Amino acid sequence: MSFRAAVAAFMCTVSGAVFAQTPVGQDAAAFYQTSCASCHDGGADRAPNRDALRAMNPDRVLRALESGPMISMAIGRTMAERRAIAEYLTGKTFASAPSLAPPQSAMCDVKEKTGFDPSTAPRWNGWGVTTNNTRFQDAAMAGLTAAEVPRLKLKWAFGFPGDLQSNAQSTIAGGRVFVGSAGGVVYSLSAATGCVHWFFETGAPMRAAVSVARIKTPAGMRYAALFGDGAANAYALDAETGKLLWKTKVETSPFARITGSPTFYDGRYYVPMASSEEGAGTTPTYECCHFRGSVSALDASTGKIVWQTYTIPEVPFPTTKNKVGTQLWGPSGAPVWSSPAVDARRNALYITTGNNYSDPPSKTSDSFMALDMKTGRMLWWKQMSATDAYVSACRLPDKTNCPESNGPDFDFSASPILVTLPNGRRALVAGQKSGVVHAVDPDKQGEIIWQTRVGEGGTMGGVQWGSSTDGTNVYVALSDIGRIMLTYSQFTDADNKRGGGMFALKLDTGERVWYTPPVGCGTRTRCSPAQSAAVSGFPGVAFSGSVDGHMRAYGTADGKVLWDFDTVRPFDTVNGVEARGGSLDGPGAAIGGGMIYFNSGYHTAGGVPGNVLLAFSVDGK
Repeated sequence: MSFRAAVAAFMCTVSGAVFAQTPVGQDAAAFYQTSCASCHDGGADRAPNRDALRAMNPDRVLRALESGPMISMAIGRTMAERRAIAEYLTGKTFASAPSLAPPQSAMCDVKEKTGFDPSTAPRWNGWGVTTNNTRFQDAAMAGLTAAEVPRLKLKWAFGFPGDLQSNAQSTIAGGRVFVGSAGGVVYSLSAATGCVHWFFETGAPMRAAVSVARIKTPAGMRYAALFGDGAANAYALDAETGKLLWKTKVETSPFARITGSPTFYDGRYYVPMASSEEGAGTTPTYECCHFRGSVSALDASTGKIVWQTYTIPEVPFPTTKNKVGTQLWGPSGAPVWSSPAVDARRNALYITTGNNYSDPPSKTSDSFMALDMKTGRMLWWKQMSATDAYVSACRLPDKTNCPESNGPDFDFSASPILVTLPNGRRALVAGQKSGVVHAVDPDKQGEIIWQTRVGEGGTMGGVQWGSSTDGTNVYVALSDIGRIMLTYSQFTDADNKRGGGMFALKLDTGERVWYTPPVGCGTRTRCSPAQSAAVSGFPGVAFSGSVDGHMRAYGTADGKVLWDFDTVRPFDTVNGVEARGGSLDGPGAAIGGGMIYFNSGYHTAGGVPGNVLLAFSVDGK
């Protein structure tokens, strides 16, 4: 089977079987029953049920079929067939479908448009606040004190229409909040009120954070909103108006997606690349696998790709055939799920890499890696888990495409943090899905400084999306999410008794300073105490979001919980969209100007769906 044909054949997998691609024609109902119902009607956690689908508009479903998570299942369908499926699932026609455009009442009025100057206003820019990925806001920019945290109250909520997840990191700049949605819309909101300055439809899901940077344009120097989407496109918009400046297709693989937030530095935009091919490997007739992770440097003024470096230097080649006769390829994988860190001293870019997808395992997976910022040349790498090749088939009854090494899927999804230790030595610090936090020396080819185990690790265990440091300690949230396998499919439900916990480790030695155990779920359904979301902090406080839907603030001196907000409930929104909170996973809190902002809603791995951005201030004022 050719690669293109194999991609087209990748369908919803149930008990290892692949549904046939029945021509839809006018019978969308028959297609749904044969190709979709077992997942969408069977409680699969990544598949919205019929009630959720009916609540969407057909444009939203069509985007999922054409450029979102369902692209692999619809790639062989004609445009007319895809539109028929979307109308059948939602019960609405395209002519009467509601627009994703906010209502006029949600738009900012003239008095809100008082100029845009990110150089003076408080900011949380991009994923890590700094290009070192510290995820720690200084006191002046935070505009908050630890003593004020218990008085934080909801000031406004913004709903993302038709979405079931809300998992893009917010950026604060120039009195605005920039945030993307799972529905493929980027918003520029008033940081104070949540009204909409502008919105831009990408047509693909958004998980990465926006970076606001001053770049050269044909009209002169302008502030740009730079970001990447789930279809491997990078963009630059005029940050004040939302006008498109450029768009670049960074990677052509049909599974490629930008999940890690790209990093802007000195006129270049460094774009990490991940993929969903790990899921395609569940299909025995799929020629697993072809994708290689990469980082690309783009000229931020034009979008032109200056260089692209693959995390696996070797091009995948035919290896063996599986038991059903499908040709397999390798090496593959080592995606970059996280945001790069910049080392101006050495002119180096630091990344962490994911696991391999197929045999033979590479030497550069599950690694810290350094690239030359000017040329993209690989300077060094330090592998933390060898022979880690894994696809989703490894946890299914039909393990046909599971590599011989069979995981354990201990890749990095957390960004490296570049720090200077109290003794003057520098370190890169990152937690791994193995449950181990590592510190390595970037000036000595990644030599290990210390390693501290904080959890058991697992497929979605260990440290998931990253930590925060104040220069003395690193604050680490533990996922170790437990999953209950649903016997008929690759999907799971959350174990409400496993995972979670918050740690402070000494930055110079890795020694534990304190540990705060997780809070239980009680009888709440689709609940896990796992703390998978990235940690954020400012002096005296570290914020950690949990899959149970709670955002908690911990005192950095002793780990005591200073503030706890349960997001699992409906919210009245400033844009009039029906919205609910759910699990917190992926991004963390953005802190600036006396307020904190974070998303709520993450249904993957048994979590609670949601579609809201929440903004808090002292006493809600």
